[in-house]
Amino acid sequence: MKGRYFAFHPGLCVLLIPLGAIAHKNGAPCARCPRNAHCTNASSCRCDPGFTSLSGKVIFSTSSEVCTDINECGPPLYMSCGSLAHCHNVEGSYYCECAPGHELLSGGTKFQSEKENTCQDVDECSSGKHQCHNTTHCINVKGSYKCYCHHDWVARSRPLHGLNFTICEDVPFPSWTSPSGVNSQSLSRFFDKVQQLSQDFKPALAKNTIQDLMQEIDELLEIPGDLETLAPSEQHCVATHLLVGLEDVLRVLSKLLPNGPLTTHAPAGTGLSLTVQDQGIGDVTLGQSQAKMQLKWDVAQESNDLGPSVVGLVSTPGTAKLLAEAPLVLDLQQQAVLREHKELLGEVSPVLLSDVVSAFVSNKDTQNLGSPVTFIFSHHSVTPGPTQKVFCVFWEHSQDGGGHWSTTGCRMAATGDASTTCECSHLSSFAVLMAHGHIQQEDPVLAVITYVGLGLSLLCLLLAALTFLLCKAIQNTSTSLHLQLSICLFLAHLLFLTAIDQTKIKLLCTIIAGALHYLYLASFTWMLLDGLHLFLTARNLMVVNYSSVSRFMKRLMFPVGYGVPALIVAISAASRPSLYGTPTRCWLHTDKGFVWTFLGPVCTIFSINLAFFLMTFWIVKNKLSSLNRDVSTLQNTRMLTLKATAQLLILGCTWCLGVLQVGPAARVMAYLFTIINSLQGAFIFLVYCLLSQQVREQYGKWFRGVRKAKAEPENYTLSSGAVSDASKHSAALHSSNSSHPPHLERLLPGFTESPVPKP
Repeated sequence: MKGRYFAFHPGLCVLLIPLGAIAHKNGAPCARCPRNAHCTNASSCRCDPGFTSLSGKVIFSTSSEVCTDINECGPPLYMSCGSLAHCHNVEGSYYCECAPGHELLSGGTKFQSEKENTCQDVDECSSGKHQCHNTTHCINVKGSYKCYCHHDWVARSRPLHGLNFTICEDVPFPSWTSPSGVNSQSLSRFFDKVQQLSQDFKPALAKNTIQDLMQEIDELLEIPGDLETLAPSEQHCVATHLLVGLEDVLRVLSKLLPNGPLTTHAPAGTGLSLTVQDQGIGDVTLGQSQAKMQLKWDVAQESNDLGPSVVGLVSTPGTAKLLAEAPLVLDLQQQAVLREHKELLGEVSPVLLSDVVSAFVSNKDTQNLGSPVTFIFSHHSVTPGPTQKVFCVFWEHSQDGGGHWSTTGCRMAATGDASTTCECSHLSSFAVLMAHGHIQQEDPVLAVITYVGLGLSLLCLLLAALTFLLCKAIQNTSTSLHLQLSICLFLAHLLFLTAIDQTKIKLLCTIIAGALHYLYLASFTWMLLDGLHLFLTARNLMVVNYSSVSRFMKRLMFPVGYGVPALIVAISAASRPSLYGTPTRCWLHTDKGFVWTFLGPVCTIFSINLAFFLMTFWIVKNKLSSLNRDVSTLQNTRMLTLKATAQLLILGCTWCLGVLQVGPAARVMAYLFTIINSLQGAFIFLVYCLLSQQVREQYGKWFRGVRKAKAEPENYTLSSGAVSDASKHSAALHSSNSSHPPHLERLLPGFTESPVPKP
């Protein structure tokens, strides 16, 4: 077949030979050459232009060779594109391109060699290709352009997403005037100078204006003049106005400064340290002679402001003269800590240990920062005494223009003899001060009243419980309620007296606190049921359905009386088990409002019982007077008022005195609360037992029975001895055959167990 092919087509072979030679000559790819290579002859290959072999051979015959791209723009070739142009390598080749801001004379940007380079600058301003805002004017520079603000205008933004995007605004000097209602020549002269600075202000000279302003406020604080004669409240108002106004002015003027730091110091110690950055990244630290501040740039930057970011720290030691008698207000957590350790702040004003420093940033929203700001204060060496406390504080403004020191949002991270580190979650004016306090000693009189009163109440509650349990004549639904109330109060008072101070073992103290929580809540719940029963009884007084009320109360009282307190304690223990027990008492913590798991139900029960009392009093007054026309209205109203008032006292009215232990009357309220509540058991015994005629009659029967039981053994002993002596005497008489007097037998019956009939 092959022979026939060449035999019948001799001319075809002749034609294929020159065509193959032409194909090899033109570099047609061969099947046995690698990628990016072509055949040079029947047995050799060569890499395509722009590629080179890994082995370095120009001609190779193996198909395992690899041809890689040659970087014409890098070493060792470095193809030159000429000035104002850059070389760009591509696979197998390269090209040249004009630098940004330039183009070819032809209008294009790409070319192949330096000979073709005609790159020239593009005027973006005249061609309209710039991105400048209409508040700016464009100026062409080589290879680019810049947007400039008009005279006395400042840029309020920065480059955004790589584009020169700037907005210019006219920035006037911030308004800062003297506070109203304060008459001071020194302050008036200071604000006259501030107004002069405002009139002469030029944004280009912002640095000089800031330095002049710091000099003026330094002179005012060094020689306050008649400011020292103002009332403390007016001095606090002036200090607030100066601190806030200075922060606002510096915040605005600082944005007119070029990027970088600025530090200025006045002769009397007033100083300023600030730094300006277009795009602040990371942390920033500023320092004064007696204070240092550390924060993150993210805190300083305002989300909707593209202008420069500013961080500043101002030290004004002279403001201590105006804040000498400023009060200190502790946050709730600090108050709880002091109460747990039985400590109170004294009435003496706190003493400033450090200079007053004010922190400001370009971001005005600094009330709740994402990351805390750290302040390191240096102060004179001091060692707090046992009744002295060091606090990190800030100056909190009040609505009337004044202010006070506060610890809210600030905590003391570390303290030493001569330095204190504070961390705060907001920015304002800060300082370190030392407050004088004293240990809250327990009043021995209150302790005696508590133990004596509770001891008497325990005895009365025990007697009342025995009375309700054993006196058959008074047993009913009301008596059952009083019995449960007496039992709960008895157990609560007993546990309080014996275990309230057992704080050494945490678990034991927690159990005691939970048990007290439950028992006192159970007592109040039984008080509530007693009030409900009193109201239902009064409402149904004119209707013969008392038995239905009794059945309703019997079904309701035990599940509610013991179940509701158990539910409240269970929920409280499950949510905050660690808040049962304090360092000084086995009771509820005041932290996080946990004590309201007791006060809340108590206030609710008292309010409901008060409503029951008012409704019961009204119903009984209107309806009971018609039951007996012989009883005068005055006597009826007097008795009802007495009973209802005693009922209200027993149902928890006295516990309101505990809530009123605040202010100047706290000591009086503490005595009233201790006396009345410690005698609550005595009140129950008095009202429900001693004032009840049925109970008094039963007590009389018991006493007579006891006296009779004591008298019978004595009579029996006495009569037995008399009979024995009489028998001996009678036998002696009979033996002597002598007769006895006629009245002797009449005397004997009185000493015998059975009476002898009279003659």
